[in-house]
Amino acid sequence: MDNTAYRPGSGAGEPWQAEFVACFFHKGRKDVTKFVSQIADAIGLDGEGGLDPAAQSMIKERLHPFVSDIAPARKIDVEIPRSAGPAVVQTLGPSNANGISSQIVPMGRSDTDDGTTITTKSKQDLFPNVSCRTRFAGPEGWAILSDIDDTIKVTGSVDPIAILKTTFAEEPRITEGMPEFYKVLNEQFEKPAWFYLSASPYNLYPFLHQFVEDNYHPGTIILRDASWMFFGGLLQSLTQGVQAYKTSRIEKIHSWLPRRKFICIGDSTQSDPETYAEMYKKHPEWIKAIWIRKVLDPAPLPAKNKPERFENAFKDVPENVWKVFVHPDELADHVKHLVEEPR
Repeated sequence: MDNTAYRPGSGAGEPWQAEFVACFFHKGRKDVTKFVSQIADAIGLDGEGGLDPAAQSMIKERLHPFVSDIAPARKIDVEIPRSAGPAVVQTLGPSNANGISSQIVPMGRSDTDDGTTITTKSKQDLFPNVSCRTRFAGPEGWAILSDIDDTIKVTGSVDPIAILKTTFAEEPRITEGMPEFYKVLNEQFEKPAWFYLSASPYNLYPFLHQFVEDNYHPGTIILRDASWMFFGGLLQSLTQGVQAYKTSRIEKIHSWLPRRKFICIGDSTQSDPETYAEMYKKHPEWIKAIWIRKVLDPAPLPAKNKPERFENAFKDVPENVWKVFVHPDELADHVKHLVEEPR
């Protein structure tokens, strides 16, 4: 997975390091036909005329990371480029019971500038399709922390059928106005670090990574470190224990970049207001803005958009810090205020 390099010390001259996360699968030839039929039946696509070939092909492609067997106790050697001299060979792994390895890797490169991007590949390009990009983020400056589902991508997180449909059987749809708004943020705040945090399982990384690359500024995508090999598990991942999961991951990001100024963006379908408010109370000097998109279509549960919900969630957060919006144009004054904030 793409990642972010940071300096754990005081800043200039300190060596960089980054968390490298790798996911291991057996690429078997498992027949996915029955799973395609299950998805098509669940979302009402498999009618009397049968499933459209184009829809069938799309569902098969999206399903592969869910039906491939995970591979525990595996390793991979990668080559991390240096600013001078040959690349450093680093072993990632072994993978755990969920097929995931995660470790902090020293990057060296003390002379690397903030904003630099490098690409790590498998040793001697043994696996040509395997690579990750590391973006270097210095201790100071701005950062954007964004939710994905129903914040920048239409998912329908409150409807199980909509989740299956938008995940497996539709071309991903952007949230209106958000690509343009994120472009403005990237231009207004000098070299912001970008993080995308989702409760989706890591099986969806290829799908979500491509979506972000196609429509938004690239950044580090952080997903649940569990593999759901059944569809009920996918729905559980997006709906259960989300606040605890997200606060733990935001705490990790804080440990990497405690002096950056963060803008947190989410939506009303899940626990983003409560999550960001909880983190603000812990780190009020770290989070400079919280913006929550009020999702109107498809309509969420009635209680999700009640003013009382937001007032209760943000009761200990200053009013100038948080804002609920429908279209990102409503945030223009908030962006201007942050840009003009004294350094």
